[in-house]
Amino acid sequence: MASITVRALLMLSIFQFLPKVGDELDEATREEMRLYTEDMTQLRLLQLRSLEQRSQEQRIYARGALLFAALQHWQFWAVAVVLVLTFGLCWRLRKRSHQPESSCEEESSGSSTEDEEEEGEGEDSDDEGRLVKIFAKRIRGALLSTAFKRRVAEDLVSDLLGVFQARLASSFFPVLGPAIGVGSAFEGWNPRGRDAVYRLLVPLKPPRGHSFQLELGTAEEMPAKNCVRVQLECTCMKDQRVENMLCFIHQPEEALSRNQDSSFLSSLCTGFYLDAQKIARWFQTLVSSAWGEMTQWHHYSMKVLPSRRSCKMQLRNASGRFLFVEVMFGVQQGDSDIFLSSQATEAIFTPGTTWAESYAVAEAKFFRHMAKQAPQDTFHLKCLQLCAGILVGTSFSTYTLKTVVMHLLNTIPPANWRRKEFLLRLQDIMWYLRSSLEEKRLDHFFFGNENMPEDIILPPSFQAAEPLNLFQCLVQDPAAHATALRELEELQDRLTRLLFYGV
Repeated sequence: MASITVRALLMLSIFQFLPKVGDELDEATREEMRLYTEDMTQLRLLQLRSLEQRSQEQRIYARGALLFAALQHWQFWAVAVVLVLTFGLCWRLRKRSHQPESSCEEESSGSSTEDEEEEGEGEDSDDEGRLVKIFAKRIRGALLSTAFKRRVAEDLVSDLLGVFQARLASSFFPVLGPAIGVGSAFEGWNPRGRDAVYRLLVPLKPPRGHSFQLELGTAEEMPAKNCVRVQLECTCMKDQRVENMLCFIHQPEEALSRNQDSSFLSSLCTGFYLDAQKIARWFQTLVSSAWGEMTQWHHYSMKVLPSRRSCKMQLRNASGRFLFVEVMFGVQQGDSDIFLSSQATEAIFTPGTTWAESYAVAEAKFFRHMAKQAPQDTFHLKCLQLCAGILVGTSFSTYTLKTVVMHLLNTIPPANWRRKEFLLRLQDIMWYLRSSLEEKRLDHFFFGNENMPEDIILPPSFQAAEPLNLFQCLVQDPAAHATALRELEELQDRLTRLLFYGV
């Protein structure tokens, strides 16, 4: 293209500057025309080269602008890589020092102060804030879905209990108290997504003429042999307003045998001890017989799933989506938030008369307490959910991680769990878990803990008890301890990949 242009300009210059004379020219004139033409040709070539050079500079500038824009787009990822390296370096320093007061934490606390000042202006200009926003959006959707299903589960069990209470009002079967939502789905950090099980604990109270006597095992027993003994009481002088009131102590056996509803001991107990398996079968039968009276019958198909110590229900709506609800049963220890529960224990076989000591109600109250104390943008539940989601395939239980987070929530002020401290709190969780593993000790949250919120009611024996070590098994099994340390390294790698690569 450039050569064609040069030729055209040369032809134009020749025709433009030809002298208007005759056709015959002398040698001098031809020589002057030739020199003049060469000069004009060189001038045109210089002009073309200048134009080409200018065009090339413009193309280079355009490429530079595109490259600069690309670099701006990838600036986030460059900073993310720096954050990964910094996070890993701080982790290694803490691992070597075994001390929480490391230089890394001092720098972290300094950056936390700066983040709080920026947060006061309502801005998230740093790349760390953008990273946290991404995970906040991912978790927020799951939490909204969980909140809706939680309401459905609560309404369902509440309506069922209403039907049962009407049926059992004049019977001598256990009195069913209002259901209490427990577990991760009701605490706000469900890690299982759509497969979550919505658990509710239904308190059992003794019927008329009966009382419950708790026989608690020792902490050294694994599992502890906790039992609920059913005792008969004289009702001859009590509740005279109730007609035909039976006294299970002084009433003739013939009268008792004629009243089938009074066979509490024979139907739901083994000997004189409350049987969790019999309670579960009894409740499952009530659910199946009462489902036709429920308003939910029009919106869900319900199936009672096999379970030895609870009532598991699978609900399916018109669009084919499932909701899993599990009802457990518990007997309250005095006026406290600690129950003897029918939930399954870790033992291979648990007799029906053995009940597990459950702290689920106290734990749910603790998380509600923290929600009231914490600012609106607190991320402690998101931290717990994110860490619990990476435990699959390891020997770590979600209860272990939950205990770690509860200890940290009890020592780190709620204001320091805001979004800008998200990565720092994740680092604290992993550090606390590592420190506990290396020391082979993780204290149970409710035993011997002096820093307990006042609204959580514990039995007096809990406050005076020695802290219970949840890692006692690691002390007795060096191989399990070595495995746990290796798995902790894997958890650290999983968390890093999840944070910065999304996998």
